Order: sequence, then C-alpha cells, then structure tokens
Amino acid sequence: MELSLTEHVASGLFVQVLDVLHPGRANVPKTELRSRLAKMYGAKDDKLVSVFGLRTQFGGGKSTGFGLIYDSLESFKKFEPHYRQVRNGVAEPISKSRKQRKERKNRLKKIRGTKKSKIGGGK
Repeated sequence: MELSLTEHVASGLFVQVLDVLHPGRANVPKTELRSRLAKMYGAKDDKLVSVFGLRTQFGGGKSTGFGLIYDSLESFKKFEPHYRQVRNGVAEPISKSRKQRKERKNRLKKIRGTKKSKIGGGK
C-alpha cells in the first residue's frame, strides 16, 4: 500500500486529501490508514485522526478520501461531528430512540427560556 497526501494546515489541524494506491487489494481499512497517518505526522493517538469519504476508483487499485489530524482530544471533540467521534471510539452512541428525540424536540418548541432545561431531562 502506498499513501500520498495533499495537505493543508488550518488552525492546528492538518486537512489532507489522501490518495491510496492498493494494487491487488479491494480496499484498505480506515483503521490501517488512521494508524499510518498518526505515525507519519506524530499524532499522540490514532483516535485523533479522522479518515472519511473514501471512494475507490473504478477498476480498483486506487482510493481517494479525506483525513483530519487533530492536535488534542479537546479540539477533536469540538470540531468533529458526533457520528465520527463514535466511529473513532471517542464518544458513546446516542442511546435514546429517534422517536423519543423527536418528541422531546417538539415539546421544547412550546417552551421558552430556561424552563426548557426542566422538561424531558434537558441537557
């Protein structure tokens, strides 16, 4: 597997476009890519690396995607969406059902101000 990168730096965050050459393999696991990127850029933990949006080129052998490397866990939790935090093992998945979340949202729409925190076990 060969990994080539096009990188951009934005406020303590490496944003990278990944080009992965993997002849003879169907694809490369994201965990393997995360560990390679963490080793290449000296990240403290491979949980601070987020790899997503991988697309395999028609015919195979090459994939393109995005990788974000954060400098701290706080910045990772601040900027990454919750579903990607769950994928990386940093956050726990939401346990309430979708219907419960929607009912709570609609109850909160009827109430104003600080009273919202008292309804439905607010955040």
